[in-house]
Amino acid sequence: MAGLTPAYVLRRVGMWLLTIWLGATIIFVIPRLAPGDPVAAMVSRLSAQSGYIENSAEMIEAWRERFGLNGPWYVQYLSYLRSVLTFDLGYSLASFPSQVRDMIAQAVPWTIGLLTLATLISFVLGNLIGALMAWRRTPRLVRSLLPVTLTFTSIPFFMLGILLIYVFAFGLRWFPPSGAYDSTLTVGWNWEFIVDVIHHGTLPALSIVVTSMGFWALGMRGMMITNEGEDYMILADAKGLSPRRVFWFYGVRNSVLPQVTALALNLGGIAGGSTLVEYIFAYPGMGYLLYLGIVNTDYTLIQGIVFMLIVGTATAVLILDLLYPLIDPRITYEKG
Repeated sequence: MAGLTPAYVLRRVGMWLLTIWLGATIIFVIPRLAPGDPVAAMVSRLSAQSGYIENSAEMIEAWRERFGLNGPWYVQYLSYLRSVLTFDLGYSLASFPSQVRDMIAQAVPWTIGLLTLATLISFVLGNLIGALMAWRRTPRLVRSLLPVTLTFTSIPFFMLGILLIYVFAFGLRWFPPSGAYDSTLTVGWNWEFIVDVIHHGTLPALSIVVTSMGFWALGMRGMMITNEGEDYMILADAKGLSPRRVFWFYGVRNSVLPQVTALALNLGGIAGGSTLVEYIFAYPGMGYLLYLGIVNTDYTLIQGIVFMLIVGTATAVLILDLLYPLIDPRITYEKG
């Protein structure tokens, strides 16, 4: 691939592995610094729900042995590294005998389907609005109306989500207030189920798109204003190129690179930032699963989700870094 060298690719892959190892080590250490015993907390919770658990001390000891919590830290650490290398993330402490890997596998499609699509829509609309706001040939009426679309940018995701539920779910009754689909439908690739999923996902997606467009728009506007006075823009105008060509190929293309970098970081860590949105809408994605892990003190589940977030973010950044020469030919990693 033009602009890349084998040495640079190897170095970036090495950094990718180092990032994942450091992240995995940190999420192994942090839960063990927290006070309390997760197994004892889980048994206490079960005891509070059922009133009494016989032989609770023996149960705690047996579960500690089952989860490998009785060994020295380095044995636990090596076992943990071996598990993450094979994506065997262990059993959930709060939902035993469910495996963390299976729980994440069930939640990932919902997060990818809803949040990835919402983020991409927000990225496209926000950058287009920002570019038009900075483009001096944009009609004055359009330029005066564009800032109105960014009115809700300062409102947090979850606050707008509550407002949307109140207005469109309980007020107008146009959309369901929670869930990902109607439980009476058959799950599968059939038209009725797909339409119902879109119907359920409209409000949470709308809350993300509306509140995040401003982030992209303001960044894009700044980059476009910076590039407006560049020599290549003046030359393009002097050559008599059409305004549309100058806007897209000279203005937007040269301004969008930092935005693409931010998009990769957003997509990689999208589940972490969507926790409150998925909680408010009871949407069964990664964010809602992370919330359940936190409130139930389910350390293995939290470790598994955060590890997947680290892998996703590091991989997105790696792919983007290797694609930079294709996005912008001025970037090359070859030694001149």
